[in-house]
Formats: sequence, C-alpha cells, structure tokens
Amino acid sequence: MKMETILKERSNNSCELCKALDNLQVYAVPPKEGISAEECAYLCATCIEQIEDPEKTNENHWRILGDTMWSEFPAVQVLAYRMLNRLKEKGWPMNLLDMLYLDDDTKAWADSLVQTVNALVHKDSNGNVLQDGDTVTLIKDLNVKGAGFTAKRGTAVRNIRLDKDNADHIEGKVDGQHIVILTKFVKKN
Repeated sequence: MKMETILKERSNNSCELCKALDNLQVYAVPPKEGISAEECAYLCATCIEQIEDPEKTNENHWRILGDTMWSEFPAVQVLAYRMLNRLKEKGWPMNLLDMLYLDDDTKAWADSLVQTVNALVHKDSNGNVLQDGDTVTLIKDLNVKGAGFTAKRGTAVRNIRLDKDNADHIEGKVDGQHIVILTKFVKKN
C-alpha cells in the first residue's frame, strides 16, 4: 500500500497535529528519512511551514496539541514534543510537556533535533566551554540578591548546572545557597 494512502487512513484524512482538512501532505520527521509511514506524519501546509520556520510560529495554532500529543504514532508524538518545547516560554506548553510521556526510543528521536537546534554553548570568562558537573571559581565578589551575603572572589562552585535556556547563566551552591551565576564572572578549574 502506498505510504500516502496509509497516512490518510491513519489520520482520517486530516492533519495529525491540528486536524485541518486542506493542503495535506506527507512529512518525514527529521532526522528520519521517511522510508516508512512510522517515520512520517500527515500534515497541513500551515503546520509544515511553522515547523520548518520558527519565525512563522503562531502560538495559537498549536493549542490543539493538548489533544493531538496523545497520538499513538511516534512521529506525531515527536512533532508535538518539539513544538511544545519551542513554545515553552509561553507558559501553557510546560504543563503539557510535564504530562507527555514518550518511550525511550521516541524521546531520543524527539531530543535528537531539539538538542541540535537548541544547543547553547556556555563559556567562562576566558572562553572555556563549561559543562554540567564542572567546578568553577568566582573571579570577583558577587552580591547575592535575596540571600543577604556576598560570594567572595576565589570561591569554588562545584558540580554546576547549565541553564538550558540561557548561555550566560549557570547554577550552583555557594555557602549552602543555590544561586544563579553569570558565566562572565567565573573561570573553569
């Protein structure tokens, strides 16, 4: 059976993400090549355009993902996950992401492109690349807002965590307090 026919039947001849009925086509979900129906989704031109061009993303178009993310088909789950991740700063997608369950293989597929697209590089004051778990040293005294103390120059911050949304921020503990630190004020040990 032809792949488009399989996808039409699977989707009831509607977009598998937004349920639109017009301008539908087969979409191979990257990085897969679309060799089988399991690697593809049947989508409308609007969804494809917004998936491929983040600048054209219309938040309201994707509110339907609260329903369609529960699809039994991994390709649809991957696309829903990626779009919710793209929109997570809007607030409402975070609740959906918290509820969405993906098996290990589907999660790896979904993350493969999200990590490539969203990869941020965290660098210390000397331009060294930082990673989760590194130890850094403060290069100046920092007033810690809301905690009422000053983190002194030369203080080691062990087992840092990178902020996945901002390449200028890391997180770590200083004097027992969990704080956010600007990368320009640290050097990697």
